[in-house]
Amino acid sequence: MFFRNKPAPVAWIAAFLGNPGARYEKTRHNAGFMTADTISANAGIKINRMKFNSLTATAAIGGQSILLMKPQTYMNLSGGAVSQAMRFYKVPLNNIIVVSDDVSLPAGKLRIRKQGSSGGHNGLKDIISKCGGDGFPRIRIGVGAPPHADYEMMNWVLSVPADDDGKLINEAITGAVKALESILEHGVDHAMGEYN
Repeated sequence: MFFRNKPAPVAWIAAFLGNPGARYEKTRHNAGFMTADTISANAGIKINRMKFNSLTATAAIGGQSILLMKPQTYMNLSGGAVSQAMRFYKVPLNNIIVVSDDVSLPAGKLRIRKQGSSGGHNGLKDIISKCGGDGFPRIRIGVGAPPHADYEMMNWVLSVPADDDGKLINEAITGAVKALESILEHGVDHAMGEYN
């Protein structure tokens, strides 16, 4: 459960990836931002304090304090914002949880990983580059692959999903919120067993 109070210094960071601006709001690439917005709506936490080139809020889960952040630098430059917060709070790499879209997963599929490559995701690639490695947990929300090989990937990820995909992605976003709570309360291994 998310709370607004801050019982202790920030020990974790959750970086929700997306692109700022109304034109990107409901696109596949903004599944991370939509997860943050779901937390905001469900828990009454306003993620609106501008810090580290991000909209931020501090919350507590299971007695642990976490910085929730929506980088406003555009997806491909997310690493700069995350690394600023990481250095400021002296949070170790393995206490940074990144929530992002994933075109390699079917729409609505959720996958948690302890670490790993970017898988071609430019936001993850920038975080790996600027934060000093790939040893951070991530929650990947499946948004589906383009319908055919000639489909321009940029157009696909910046499109608003049709009703069926949209419903599946929204269900996965609800799952991602619960997965984040599970990681913080029980650890990444437990969350992987529960949600993968």
